[in-house]
Amino acid sequence: MSVFADLVQQLADLLQPLFGASAAAAAIVLFTAFVRLLVHPLSRASARGQKARTELQPKIAELREKHAKNPERLQRAVLELHAEEKVSPLAGCLPGLFQLPAFFLLYHLFSNTTIGGKANELLSHQLFAAPLGDRWADALSGAGGGAFGGAGVVYLGLFVIVAAVATFNFRRTKRMMAANSPVSPVAAAEGQQLAGLGAVTKVMPFMSFFTLFTVAVVPLAAALYVVTSTTWSAVERAVLYR
Repeated sequence: MSVFADLVQQLADLLQPLFGASAAAAAIVLFTAFVRLLVHPLSRASARGQKARTELQPKIAELREKHAKNPERLQRAVLELHAEEKVSPLAGCLPGLFQLPAFFLLYHLFSNTTIGGKANELLSHQLFAAPLGDRWADALSGAGGGAFGGAGVVYLGLFVIVAAVATFNFRRTKRMMAANSPVSPVAAAEGQQLAGLGAVTKVMPFMSFFTLFTVAVVPLAAALYVVTSTTWSAVERAVLYR
């Protein structure tokens, strides 16, 4: 933890001539971009997997019709098809999973008052008027100036960005679901959709809006990571899934 804190502080020192008091916030944005670049090959693989799964749907439909009276044979056939085409249903989860350590590292770094037995100097850094270690609740308090105080306005700006990205993802997800209507291998193997899948399908387009809650409850530094990563992801997916 102390090693990472030193790296963030050194990067902030390098960026200080350009960004002043917000240098640490700029360092977090650059750190997020670096993480996303490392994860980008997984994102590309996920996009290829999604396209491959979409292309398999007609073949799965044929298998369902062929083995409608033999669910066990249907299950084996569907799994064999995915293995033959080298398509993994879990590939889409990998980019998000590999980013979790970076998020939790920032979360803990800006949640602790001491690092390595010393005072956490990173907590003195700000994004404009909002301390990187504070949360939205702190901005709403009297000391934080309220919703339209300096720190509150910073959070309002982040909420606007997240809402815009979530709306973009919502519309895009709705279009993709309407066009593809994918069925999971397990569902196909059973000859019907999984129980509750219809409800999940309805909720899925709204998942991006849950990011608003995350931004509201975590330290600003971690929220900045989430906002930057979410925006990057929206642009990346728009390019890869076009």
